[in-house]
Amino acid sequence: MLPILQLNPATVWSDLWTVLALFYLVWIFGWAKKALGSAKLAILFAVIVVYLAFFLHPDLVWIPIVLFVVANFFSPMLEKIDVFK
Repeated sequence: MLPILQLNPATVWSDLWTVLALFYLVWIFGWAKKALGSAKLAILFAVIVVYLAFFLHPDLVWIPIVLFVVANFFSPMLEKIDVFK
């Protein structure tokens, strides 16, 4: 059997975590580059934020994912609820 086809749950979880970290890094870099105006400062800011989120507070990583899912998949339902009227 090819080694690429052997799926170990630990390696799948590790790969998912790495892809998620890269996604956050690119996302935060894009935002920070517009907000800070400097690419070097944006890289530094993004690396610090991703390090803090993924290595020191890994439970906080799932909050933006939940917000993304709610904003994209439940927005029609949330638009029908008039909270402020």
